[in-house]
Amino acid sequence: MKRGLVLEGGGMRGLFSEGVFDVLLENGIMLDALVGVSAGVLFGCNYKSGQIGRGVRYNTRFAKDPRYMSVRSLLTTGNYVNEDFAYGEMPLKLDKFDFEAFNANDMEFHIVCTDIVTGEPVYKKYVKADESLMDWMRASGSMPLVSKPVVLEGHTMLDGGIVNSIPLEYAQSVGLEKNIVVLTQPRGYQKKPFKATWLFRMFVKKYPKVAEKMAVRHEMYNKQLEYVYGEADKGNVLLIIPDEPLNIGRVEGNPDKMRHCYEMGRRKALSMIDEIKNFCSTTSKGDDHSDRLGVEILE
Repeated sequence: MKRGLVLEGGGMRGLFSEGVFDVLLENGIMLDALVGVSAGVLFGCNYKSGQIGRGVRYNTRFAKDPRYMSVRSLLTTGNYVNEDFAYGEMPLKLDKFDFEAFNANDMEFHIVCTDIVTGEPVYKKYVKADESLMDWMRASGSMPLVSKPVVLEGHTMLDGGIVNSIPLEYAQSVGLEKNIVVLTQPRGYQKKPFKATWLFRMFVKKYPKVAEKMAVRHEMYNKQLEYVYGEADKGNVLLIIPDEPLNIGRVEGNPDKMRHCYEMGRRKALSMIDEIKNFCSTTSKGDDHSDRLGVEILE
């Protein structure tokens, strides 16, 4: 039976997820696959490479560095998160990502992006990294309006959360029968409609399909939440969620808030560690979802 770790996005709220999977690493818990969206893969890559604390370390170190995230970068490059620094200099030189360890781990690593031409999700699976890994993670985490689209393998892409914010059904469709799902909003949260509708009009002319999806994203997200909670009730999912709002911005620049968010994730996982171990050792009680989604997976 294959088991997965499903991570939603949320910008710097992803530090909560890092706190959770760092505790998994410290307890020798490595799942068969990770499925992540946006911040879920940007932080989650460190789970596969076994680099405990790396995400919180480099984000607090470079939080106020304009080379990393800044209006200056947005105005000069078209990306609020600077492509050359965040996906080049930082992971290759300043706080190195361990590609060797990533490749030595046979865990599958699934990245969710959005094709902004078709308005459909795009899925990319890695077991071994190649030179395109950082580009696919960048595509998954490229927030609309403050990022340039990323073109890869015939797809023009932005943030995967536009069309698949909590990719549990996708995880089940690729054979992950039991999943730990880490959410970054507390129980009872419901996403509200995006009020700045004028921003949608910026996409309508060139990318009408994705503009339509952005307009109803709150409905998609709330339906996915309902499904996740239902799967938890069946025993197919173990939910790990914060007990209270994380009080951190998507592009937070306060290192203290970053560390606090990370520690909240750690504390939550530590409080559930026996439950997590038990969940990872029991058999599934639910339905077979392997043919639910007829999706193309790029490898």
